[in-house]
Amino acid sequence: MRTLACLVTAALLCSPIAAHAQDGRAALEAVAQTLGAANLKSIEIQGGGTMFQAGQSQTPGSPWPQFNVRSFTRVINFDTASLRDEILRTRALEPPRGGAPYIRGEHKLVFVASGDHAWNVTGETAAASPMSLADRQFQLWSTPHGVVKAAMAGNGTMQGRTIAFAVPGRFKATAVVDAANLIERVDATMPNPVLGDMAVTVSYADYRDFGGVKFPTKIRQQYGGFPALDLTVTDVRPNAAVDVPVPDPVRQAFNPYTRVTSQKAADGVWYITGGSHHSVVIEMKDHLIVVEGPLNDERALAVIAEARTLVPAKPIKYLVVSHHHFDHSGGVRAFAGEGVTIVTHDVSRPFFERVLAAPATVSPDHLAKSGRKATVEGVRDRRVMSDGTRTVEIRHIAGILHADDMVMVYLPKEKFLIEADAYTPPAPNAAPMNPPSPFTMSLAENIAKQGLAVDQILPLHGRMVPVAELQKAAGHSH
Repeated sequence: MRTLACLVTAALLCSPIAAHAQDGRAALEAVAQTLGAANLKSIEIQGGGTMFQAGQSQTPGSPWPQFNVRSFTRVINFDTASLRDEILRTRALEPPRGGAPYIRGEHKLVFVASGDHAWNVTGETAAASPMSLADRQFQLWSTPHGVVKAAMAGNGTMQGRTIAFAVPGRFKATAVVDAANLIERVDATMPNPVLGDMAVTVSYADYRDFGGVKFPTKIRQQYGGFPALDLTVTDVRPNAAVDVPVPDPVRQAFNPYTRVTSQKAADGVWYITGGSHHSVVIEMKDHLIVVEGPLNDERALAVIAEARTLVPAKPIKYLVVSHHHFDHSGGVRAFAGEGVTIVTHDVSRPFFERVLAAPATVSPDHLAKSGRKATVEGVRDRRVMSDGTRTVEIRHIAGILHADDMVMVYLPKEKFLIEADAYTPPAPNAAPMNPPSPFTMSLAENIAKQGLAVDQILPLHGRMVPVAELQKAAGHSH
């Protein structure tokens, strides 16, 4: 048997396939040597530039809103698959347009991942963010040294000047090696709750030597065909001390997307909370309307299950989408996978028709598995849904700079207004923003101009409040 094994091994080593594999391994080792990757365990990167808030454009299908990056610090531990980003940014657009938090002055972001955990840090609080894991793992392994390490660890191959590597279910990518044996571009496909398979491109240029390690000083990223990051690297510290422990609250956290709490707001109207993004279930004569399918498949399917528990005898017929921003429309594909008709503003109807027809192959989602074709209906200024007992009005929030396609849902009998992002109530007894958010002012103006008699606001972030709280936040004393 030993002789046979030796003969088989010798035959394989002499075969074209084995020779090709050996050539690929040698080429990878040459790239690793040029980059100084062999003895690199960790790295710290510092710089500044411009970043863009993915999925938060003012107009569907247009570039993401821009922010200035005053400082950018990234630390990576390749051995523990850990990454920590600290970003200090300021608003680049005045007045603000598109999504992302409405910020004044400097805004600090802390994004972290380690192993199979991802979380965000605000002050001293760490909050689990499992949706971010695939992107943060991609950020780690798509660095020039990460590409080589992933491929050499058995997760990739090299043919010619192209390295192919992947993390199954999270991304698949190819990296192009230039004539100097440096990584010049990474092209990837990553799952996105709205877009399905999302194209990502990272370009590297102007390499410099930092203590025996070559690293690019120009990094540009594109997500879904739009700019996401333009970074000038000013300093790199090879083998910096990088320890990224997973906080106990993150390690022990429940799934933040599947926790659902129902509050009966009126007969046949339920406020669905339990996480960062809310929904509303409205019972009609022979069907249900759900307002908002946020975040991702998990959250949307949890909302669908709750709606069916609340009213088991009636199907969900419509999903009303407040606007196209990814955090508010990430569950649209799941609702479409259940055969629910999507209702959105006319401005975003072509966008949703396109993305709901897109494939999801890296991590097949509920729509892809269902094999269904989505139905999308549009609203211009106003659409009334009525069954003789209840009236639901879908109305455009005109002129708001957060998103051109923003709609609110008004229930005239109950005097409820359902809205997202235009107004998010602060904690009880907290002082309102001063000066007021222009988004909140736009909402208040639309309520007045459209002559809506509103008693309660059911915001899709925060908590249900009397309309007086909105008026106060908009700078109205009455």
